[in-house]
Amino acid sequence: MLEFRTAGFNPYSVKYSPFFDSRLAVSAGANFGLVGNGRLFILNLTANGIVCEKFFETQDCLFDLTWSEQHENQLLTAGGDGSIKLFDIGVGEFPVAGWQEHNREVFSVHWNLVNKGTFLSSSWDGTVKIWSPERKESITTLPVHSCVYSAQFSPHHPDVVTCVSRDSHLRVFDLRTKPSAQNHLTLAIPIHAPPKVAVPGYGNVSAGPTECLTHDWNKYRDSVLATAGVDGVVRTFDLRVPSGPVNMLTGHEYAVRKISWSPHLSDVLLSASYDMTCRVWTDGSNVDQGGNGAGLGREMGRMDRHTEFAMGVDWCLFGAEGWCSSCAWDERVLVWDVREYMRPA
Repeated sequence: MLEFRTAGFNPYSVKYSPFFDSRLAVSAGANFGLVGNGRLFILNLTANGIVCEKFFETQDCLFDLTWSEQHENQLLTAGGDGSIKLFDIGVGEFPVAGWQEHNREVFSVHWNLVNKGTFLSSSWDGTVKIWSPERKESITTLPVHSCVYSAQFSPHHPDVVTCVSRDSHLRVFDLRTKPSAQNHLTLAIPIHAPPKVAVPGYGNVSAGPTECLTHDWNKYRDSVLATAGVDGVVRTFDLRVPSGPVNMLTGHEYAVRKISWSPHLSDVLLSASYDMTCRVWTDGSNVDQGGNGAGLGREMGRMDRHTEFAMGVDWCLFGAEGWCSSCAWDERVLVWDVREYMRPA
């Protein structure tokens, strides 16, 4: 396990570069993001551990970041002042571009993995905005009417956008549809709906809606997503049967702040929680292991080396299938191998 200290700054998000297996970026804020500056760290994995290649200072906390899919040295940040900034590692100490349309904190940014000329942002102002780095104004605004904590483009289609929000709904937008009265909205799935299959250890009575803080698309199955939030339960959904969750993965003691599906294995995902653990799960769908594409998920292992809220987690796209990075409010970024923490079934 490798460690880097973000001294004086509490990390919110960590992301591996899609171009280099040894480069990471971390967005952070002073004083837990409540007041003070933000900082964007560019980190390199070297033979001597994790080294800070460069950092950028900002006037407000940075809640999220995403690497550009067009340029290996560029990345976007989501600011507490409602701004989106584009930084270039090779250019000075200031952003090379910026956008300011949101009225509240920008909580997530995501680059389109298919049409690499667009990215999106989501904000506490209840909107998701689609942008092009070539334009100063947003291309489209998708109203959600509830604080949006996480938004993403589908990794399978350039015009499908999903988001999760305070009102405990997973929304799916298709930008190919006519705007009309629905504003491209095609699905609004209640996250708190009862599961399709009874989950051992989870009561049949729904605890009611709770804020959903994070979601992620499965990288191999184009209709499968996972969500998680305040109730500590990771849920998987299949958009082909949108009435409720397919699976509910229980175990976290507090809210889940970030989830990420593996880029290597179709049934594995990673979660980071306020209970200070990062856990690796299977959703039970691995056909090679007798799952027949469906089944009960389970926790496969956990990493509990953080000493404060775990805020971010991300998989390395390259090399062996288990390497990932996590960050927490203990001012630490850890790089570790999931396989060292997995337990036999």
